[in-house]
Amino acid sequence: MGLTNDGKLRHPADGLAWKAFNVRYPEFASDPRNVRLDLASDGFNPFLTMSSSHSTWPVLLISYNLPPWICMKRQSFILSAIIPGVKGPGNDIDVYLKPLIEELKLLWEGVEAYDAFCKKQFKLQAVLIWTVNDFPAYANLSGWSTKGLVTCPVCVSYTRSIWLKNSKKFSYMAHRRWLEMKHHYRFQKERFDGTIEEEGPPTMLTGSDILKQLGCTCFRYGKSNKSSKKRTRDDVGPSTNMDESVVFEDIDNFIEENIDGEQQLWKKRSIFFDLPYWEYNLLKHNLDVMHIKKNVCDNLLGTLMNWDGKTKDNENARKDLKEMGIRGDLHPIDRPNKKSYIPPACYTMSNDEKTNFLQMLKDLEVPDGYASNISRGVSLKDRKIYNLKSHDGHILMQDILPIALRSSMTSRAQSRVVKAISDFCLFFKGLCAKVLDLSELERLEYQVVQTLCELEQLFPPRFFTIMVHLTIHLISEARLGGPVHYRWMYPVERYLMRLKSYVGNKAHPEGSIAEGYIKEECLTFCSRYFKGVDTILNRLPRNDDNVLDKEMYMLNSSGRNLGKRRINVMKILSLAIGPNTYAKLYKGFITNGFKFLTKRREEFMRTQNSGVMVEVEGGNYYGKLTDIIELDYFKSYKVVLFRCDWVDIRPSKGLKKINMDFLSSTSLGRWYTRVKP
Repeated sequence: MGLTNDGKLRHPADGLAWKAFNVRYPEFASDPRNVRLDLASDGFNPFLTMSSSHSTWPVLLISYNLPPWICMKRQSFILSAIIPGVKGPGNDIDVYLKPLIEELKLLWEGVEAYDAFCKKQFKLQAVLIWTVNDFPAYANLSGWSTKGLVTCPVCVSYTRSIWLKNSKKFSYMAHRRWLEMKHHYRFQKERFDGTIEEEGPPTMLTGSDILKQLGCTCFRYGKSNKSSKKRTRDDVGPSTNMDESVVFEDIDNFIEENIDGEQQLWKKRSIFFDLPYWEYNLLKHNLDVMHIKKNVCDNLLGTLMNWDGKTKDNENARKDLKEMGIRGDLHPIDRPNKKSYIPPACYTMSNDEKTNFLQMLKDLEVPDGYASNISRGVSLKDRKIYNLKSHDGHILMQDILPIALRSSMTSRAQSRVVKAISDFCLFFKGLCAKVLDLSELERLEYQVVQTLCELEQLFPPRFFTIMVHLTIHLISEARLGGPVHYRWMYPVERYLMRLKSYVGNKAHPEGSIAEGYIKEECLTFCSRYFKGVDTILNRLPRNDDNVLDKEMYMLNSSGRNLGKRRINVMKILSLAIGPNTYAKLYKGFITNGFKFLTKRREEFMRTQNSGVMVEVEGGNYYGKLTDIIELDYFKSYKVVLFRCDWVDIRPSKGLKKINMDFLSSTSLGRWYTRVKP
């Protein structure tokens, strides 16, 4: 397949799971025409209204044999099944997947196919290498219960959780297990959960280990009536890794026992184990980075801004600290009026700090096409951010949150919080890179453990939901599966919106979706044979820079100009000898797939595309684009020049590097009227 073994992960084929499969099944790997599939499924409301609880579950197959720039596009998705509503299938999803599993078995054995390039018949095989889904669907497909005491599907029975009596929530901490055995954090009780950590990290279960645990599992398909009787602590019995038992309200939230009286950790045997190779797949189900990052972002913003219903720091959370006997300076103080005083924590923001933080988001300007207009949801009056979507959380965690917090939380006590959150954001930024370096993954794995331990010392236990805990397993999955943009839900969620647009008959939404999908597949197939017609396959990109006279431009400066051109007489002898004294000025220019606008053009816009960076041997230079000039050498050659105002990069002038990837400058030049993010 032309892979390069340089220690970098660019495609799932570079991951350990793909390579291990090749070693175990060399005959399958020997033919590049054999197909490797990814299964994705999620429920959605097809009616475009939140008042309906209808849940339709499409089952998608994605082929990784296609080129990287095509395989995650919607025209490459295969809608293999549609599970009808009104309610989600839950653990009964295996019943609906049975026909698909039978076809996958047949494809593993091989079917006759025709190779149009070689013009001969061959035996085509296909395998399902893993699934991609959100956390609730993870439980339905894997058989592991993602609720309650032992929720983590990677730690499984070694999940360490604490029941918070006042918050009535589980807390998943114990991240010190991933530290070295002699690390000083392991012996600091009061700063963490009140215990000395002596255990090591859990090991990931193999497929054979899972099948052994599933040996006595008995699951009956169909919706059964669950008992409404509240179970007592004596009914539940002791937990796997805790001294105390817990009261649960739902039958899904406690560890069941099999007929021999042993603890039963699995809800069912996944139907994917019917596939002969599934037991040996190193990575069976992916943790979705998209939903994990969105939940972490909500936790951080809700706690820092103290939003009602979203904050993880309230009176009950402080009572839990008192119950655990840790961090006495944060315990609630009872007053004579029977109300408790909540002492401010190091992460507590004042009203002025909240206003400064939101004002920065309100004034935020990002490059065109980089993110949605986050400022529309910022309310300075309510000190809240409304309508944050998953991609907004992605952008905030990637780049914006560390800068915004650094400008608003300026006290010495808050600097530790800002650094811990910035390190957490840098971890996600490194994880979501298009190309992953194995040595960099080792550093990120060590960094996220340190960061989570730092956060455990700062935030209350209620902050550590299962989504925060799952971040510690993302690096190991990246080694197995490769870059995360092949294994997250962003393209799937966008495709679900496309399926919603197919619903014309609301009485039969699934039928409308199937009909719309077949129509689009037919049109896509036919469009492959159209010439000279704009189709979904040859549509120009957003920033297309193709020009007819590209060969006339020198120094690779060709591109597509934006806006009306104007003629200006310039003294250009200092630039070159020979061009026409009449130069063309433009307000915008597209080249190499990037859009550039002058400062004046974007003065009243909500995006900014005037920033430039030039890499040279002495360092990187940063500036703002002021003019775009096209020189015409009497219709023989053309050169496009960018005139910029440059930042003084000398450290003595205030430019310094902070937190590895962020630059800070206190002297940005005469042309900066205000500091923009």
